Amino acid sequence: MTYAPILSPEVAAAKAEGHALVALESTIITHGMPYPQNLETARRVEAEVRAAGAIPATIAVIDGQLHAGLTDAQLENLAQAQGVSKLSRADLAACMAAGGTGATTVAATMIGAHLAGIKVFATGGIGGVHKGAEDSFDISADLRELSETPVTVVAAGAKAILDLPKTLEVLETYGVPVIAYGQDAFPAFWSAASDLIAPLRMDSAADIAAAHALRAQLGLPGGQLIANPIPAEAEIAKTEIDPIIVQAMAEAGTQGIAGKAVTPFLLQRIFELTEGRSLEANIALVLNNARLAAAIARELG
Repeated sequence: MTYAPILSPEVAAAKAEGHALVALESTIITHGMPYPQNLETARRVEAEVRAAGAIPATIAVIDGQLHAGLTDAQLENLAQAQGVSKLSRADLAACMAAGGTGATTVAATMIGAHLAGIKVFATGGIGGVHKGAEDSFDISADLRELSETPVTVVAAGAKAILDLPKTLEVLETYGVPVIAYGQDAFPAFWSAASDLIAPLRMDSAADIAAAHALRAQLGLPGGQLIANPIPAEAEIAKTEIDPIIVQAMAEAGTQGIAGKAVTPFLLQRIFELTEGRSLEANIALVLNNARLAAAIARELG
């Protein structure tokens, strides 16, 4: 017996009528930025999906129930909620069993999307291999999830604070297709390109959708990572952002920041050092990913 998430009225109607659907994560709402900017951004991303011809389905756990699609009232309540758990594969079921409320990371959103029959998911950037992982073993569950759950994930690459070469190596080991959209270089989140060449390149939503469908027909497990570069007008040049990342990481080490606290610390410090530009770029790349994900979802039918 497979668990069925609670569908919002909009998502339920879209599924019944065969409309394209795009899953969205909820940690950007609860752990990404303060209220009310988090609510405004969530509404903007959902509106972008609708404008591009698909229906958004924000995934979250509310009072122990997994939801695929939130009403506007639920979205507003989540944006103001306190003590919301950050859920990945390891703690999703535990939060639900305890009747808790939790926001989904990339891995947990993929699980929720798959249970709801949604094939495409738009996010900002995936987690990956952290710098120094050869000692800490700090590797995001997102990478393993991509190898197991058949959802196409549209992201601006992996977060630039990570070890991008090692992240690509782990994805290759897990057999995850990493497809750069419209360019050869692997995107670096706030920057459109890194020094790395992506393993694969595709230039149309139709080709990406066809690859998703063929993986299922071939019996291959897992999804695809679509690495969609941030729009040029919104990017922060690699030469500018790299020294800032180095400084933020050095400060984290000096202050003894470790484990799950590292990423929030680094993102906040980079926000401060860029005088808010990193957050503006983050919002722009999420909106861009929402548009591409909607196009892929429409091609999948």
